[in-house]
Amino acid sequence: MVRDELEAAGLDPDEVQAAIDRALAEDVPTEDVTSVATISADAMGSGVFAAREAGVVAGLGIAALVFETVMGEAVTVTDRAGDGSRVAAGDVVMRVAGPTRGILTAERTALNFACHLSGVATATAAWVAALEGTSARVLDTRKTLPGWRALQKYAVRCGGGLNHRMSLSDRAMVKDNHVVAAGGVVAAYDAVRAAYPDLRVEVEVTDLDQLRELLDVGCQEILLDNMSTQLMAEAVALNRMRGPAGRAKLEASGGLTFDRAREVAETGVDFISVGALTHSVKVFDIGLDLSEG
Repeated sequence: MVRDELEAAGLDPDEVQAAIDRALAEDVPTEDVTSVATISADAMGSGVFAAREAGVVAGLGIAALVFETVMGEAVTVTDRAGDGSRVAAGDVVMRVAGPTRGILTAERTALNFACHLSGVATATAAWVAALEGTSARVLDTRKTLPGWRALQKYAVRCGGGLNHRMSLSDRAMVKDNHVVAAGGVVAAYDAVRAAYPDLRVEVEVTDLDQLRELLDVGCQEILLDNMSTQLMAEAVALNRMRGPAGRAKLEASGGLTFDRAREVAETGVDFISVGALTHSVKVFDIGLDLSEG
């Protein structure tokens, strides 16, 4: 059932399972020596996972799969909050029952997934709320933890954000170094279009002259890099002058802080990309209270 949920959410269940297996192998290379020493092999218990702060949860299905991986059919998971659900401090987000040793062995790995991914979802939801009423949408980036990209981008979706490209292969993104190497924004854009005519292409610009050049050749996706709010507003106005057929989608990026979210969105950009959603997010606090019997 959990595997079906993950697949429906756009995750590869086999890849998720592989991530769980790696995490468990890292945490339990042989056995959980403390639990083996202090808890009888036939002891049974139950645990309540509760949110210790308000936010949006994600990764609880993965946490449930951790317990199933450790204990198989001996564990029962109930009352699991759906990923993307808003919770308040004190809300129960999941219950587990089964062998006490197994619950404690799986606890930290399960929480590592759920707490981190809920942190991403909660941060994303805050940005979404800050942009409410504007036309801008929040995007993630490729600034993800190695090996966790699909999971972190899933959590962004749980928080109401949109995913940018997943890799260097599914979409072309012409950055400043590409521009230098190619000899200009138009030269770089034309080179990508010639090599990959069916691929989406976005080009980064730092000033209005580069923006004009790209609009003249029909570039449909342009990233405004490290621009002031005023310059972004001028870029939006320049783009709108081209009329519906000639306009590009504009993305604001580069060191954007949450305090600037609203003012940047009100310039009229289409997207705001935020690397901090994944590269430096605060984990969400979920705790386990165990009872035996």
